[in-house]
Amino acid sequence: MAKRDYYEVLGVSKNASADELKKAYRKMAMKYHPDRNPGDDQAEARFKEAKEAFEVLSNPQKRAAYDQFGHAGVDGQAGGGFGGGFGGGAGAGFSDIFGDVFGDIFGGGRARGGAARGADLQYNLRLSLEEAVNGTTVEIQIPTTKTCETCNGSGAKPGTGRKTCTTCHGRGVVRIQQGFFSIQQPCPDCGGEGQILEDPCRDCGGTGRVETKKTLSIKIPPGVDTGDRIRHSGEGQPGEKGGPPGDLYVAIEIKPHPLFKRKGADLTCDMPISFATAALGGEIEVPTLNGRVNLKIPAETQTGRVFRLRGKGVSPVRGGPRGDLLVTVHVETPVNLNREQKELLEAFERSLDPDGTASYAAKHRPKQHSFFDSVKKFFDDLRGD
Repeated sequence: MAKRDYYEVLGVSKNASADELKKAYRKMAMKYHPDRNPGDDQAEARFKEAKEAFEVLSNPQKRAAYDQFGHAGVDGQAGGGFGGGFGGGAGAGFSDIFGDVFGDIFGGGRARGGAARGADLQYNLRLSLEEAVNGTTVEIQIPTTKTCETCNGSGAKPGTGRKTCTTCHGRGVVRIQQGFFSIQQPCPDCGGEGQILEDPCRDCGGTGRVETKKTLSIKIPPGVDTGDRIRHSGEGQPGEKGGPPGDLYVAIEIKPHPLFKRKGADLTCDMPISFATAALGGEIEVPTLNGRVNLKIPAETQTGRVFRLRGKGVSPVRGGPRGDLLVTVHVETPVNLNREQKELLEAFERSLDPDGTASYAAKHRPKQHSFFDSVKKFFDDLRGD
């Protein structure tokens, strides 16, 4: 049976916030949890469905994969149910399920003293158009942490140690009662470790680690574009208590180029041409990212005409044919004319309509002639002629 859309399961929109997801899941769990619906297989199925949806959508990486690829992007990553049932077997108890939902309110359902995955990092990298199209390798510096040399990672001031936490008496957890819920949460004083420092190390503040930077060599594949992200597994923040490190995401942004603009796999370029070249035709040199090429301009070319140079664009990073270069020509009006040049242009203008009847104008300037015919008809219609 095909799975339902996770957003539909929880009854939220695709841009729902983390708080909205939790609220929707809590509502579903309160209604369909097997402990409140004993023997109701349909309620149990709805609860499993809601929990699977919440586990995916509450995880930023899984949610991004689901948004892009649907269920195929997260199959095998969700919780996948509760084994042999609920309420006494391998299934999760009511209060255990809600440990995740109320994590932010009551401090979480798992002891903080355990291993924790490091945070993901994002580095915003600006590239030139040439670097993005051809690919490159760049070196970047990212923040990280290393073991504190003063305390050798213990977090304690040299010569001191740890003592039993008086709040949890060394257990690492405390329990609080909220209505019919009994929530176990990490001890707020010792963070779930059961011990506290007698005197924290001054250099690391008791964390056992100090901030530093590391240099990475990042290979940029050809064809990347603004908005693309390159993932480097394990290059994020280090994990805690032996947990795995997070990932590094390199977000690509392309700098503006003085000549070209990119539209998908195609490049565009505006090219000025002279009045004589536009009227008589000729050949011009056009820049490309791989050098200059010659482009033939046919006679009577109008400004705004687009010429396509095939294969002079970009090879997409995800595969596909190489794009084209689209050259838009713009006829440039001469400026700073001397007296002789002005007289020549005036003579040329008179030659287009020597008898003053405008019959030649329709032949040599059809667009202008058509425009003024439209203007005349417009005003004639206004007068009712």
